Amino acid sequence: MTSPHIRLPASVQRNMLTVLAALVPGIAAYVWQVGAGILVNIVIASVTALAAEALVLRLRGRPLWMTLSDGSALVTAWIIALILPPIVPWWLTATAVLVAIVGAKHLYGGIGQNPFNPAMAAYCAMIVAYPALMSQWPTVGNVDFMEQLHLILGGSRNIDAITGATALDAMRTGLREHTVSAILESHTFGFAGGRGWEWIAAGYLVGGLFLLARRIITWHLPLGFIAGLGLTAGIFWLVAPDRFPSPLFHLASGGAMIAAFFIVTDPVTSASTPLGKFIFAAGAGIIAWFVRTFGMYPDGIAFAVLLMNIGVPLINQATQPAIFGQHKEPRP
Repeated sequence: MTSPHIRLPASVQRNMLTVLAALVPGIAAYVWQVGAGILVNIVIASVTALAAEALVLRLRGRPLWMTLSDGSALVTAWIIALILPPIVPWWLTATAVLVAIVGAKHLYGGIGQNPFNPAMAAYCAMIVAYPALMSQWPTVGNVDFMEQLHLILGGSRNIDAITGATALDAMRTGLREHTVSAILESHTFGFAGGRGWEWIAAGYLVGGLFLLARRIITWHLPLGFIAGLGLTAGIFWLVAPDRFPSPLFHLASGGAMIAAFFIVTDPVTSASTPLGKFIFAAGAGIIAWFVRTFGMYPDGIAFAVLLMNIGVPLINQATQPAIFGQHKEPRP
């Protein structure tokens, strides 16, 4: 193949729409295993995100259509809807989106200026402010859409009849009295992680591989996160398998796969150099394991990502490659 080689120009809109498309397999698995209530949350989150973005842009005197049409607000909205419990009341989903769009994004100057991942900032704010609501997850197989819709729209919450512990929470609580092998015999667990949630994780994996194939993301971030979480879990599992779950359990449970391919890969708040990306994501994976294992929250991914966001400037500075044609001088 001879020159000239012409590439279509990349755009924020094209990339964001590709990310939304990549989320579809995970969403489909979510609906199959947990119910269609998640679709209602996605609609609520999307409408809130676009309305909040339009209002802030108008207040800032910025053009509306160019920013509203780039898809970045929708990506944030969909991720928030997918990481919140699918039966939280509508106002909690809307509040989380407002925190992300207004507080974590536009107060720092808008797209490309925010130092913290907006979706993770919103999740942390909600789990601190509303811990009871954020711990209510439907049991897999309980896919009564009308019941889920009733809860989302603010109806009375007969919680014991529809909710159960997530795999991570059941594991963390059960280890106080039982071994890992005994806990895994519970109906909460499937062949790798939480029963049914393995399929959702597989859906995110399929979408993530699609992003890699389309070169929307690079391998450094997902591999770094999977390596950080998996290797840390593997070391402790090999030392004490009755006290610590296997790496496969951690990777197939909670938000590990959506984090690896859709959260740590945020181009604004992650590191920018190839080595820096790997370090950033691996650090998030390691911290997530420690929060999951020793912290008070079952899934520590959001806290891990925000902590690594703080270190991004230092990581970028420490991993800058040498200028082309020059050798990098060793530091004194």
